[in-house]
Amino acid sequence: MVMHVPAEAKGDERGALLAFIEEQRGGIRRTLLGLTEEQARIRPSASELSLGGLLKHVAETEQGWIARAKQESPAVRRDESNWHETFQLLGDETVASQLAYWEQVAAETEKFIRSAPSLDDTFPLPPDPWFPPEGRVSLRWVCLHLIRETARHAGHADIIRESLDGKTAFELVALEQAG
Repeated sequence: MVMHVPAEAKGDERGALLAFIEEQRGGIRRTLLGLTEEQARIRPSASELSLGGLLKHVAETEQGWIARAKQESPAVRRDESNWHETFQLLGDETVASQLAYWEQVAAETEKFIRSAPSLDDTFPLPPDPWFPPEGRVSLRWVCLHLIRETARHAGHADIIRESLDGKTAFELVALEQAG
């Protein structure tokens, strides 16, 4: 659900981009309100997606892109053999642990984007087969990609949550504000 994102201060493109990323994070976080661990792991459709898995995926994806922008390796290396694990809570992973992790990732994203010399700065894409050879992207591109990626999965999360217990995004916003 789209929430109102306050206008950025004049000329604060970074603030605007970061605010839209945070808005979409909130959409995913709200879909988990009031659910048990078991409910967060349920896959109520033909898809393999669950709310807990989406949470893990978006946190891992955001961390990975900021790591690449810093020219570091992502915390978890994914390829065709383990890609499916990015959408599953495994072992001792919980909604609470993933939310805490995502909070740390979000703080690192904010710090990095705010401190970068320019959003026009670029970095190389990894040599994965799904990226163009010798491709480069800017920090602005990363912010826009994180908005797109998180928004896409926030929409998935809304549908999954409504399938679980009928709660819509409007009800979840009210629940969040009451809580």
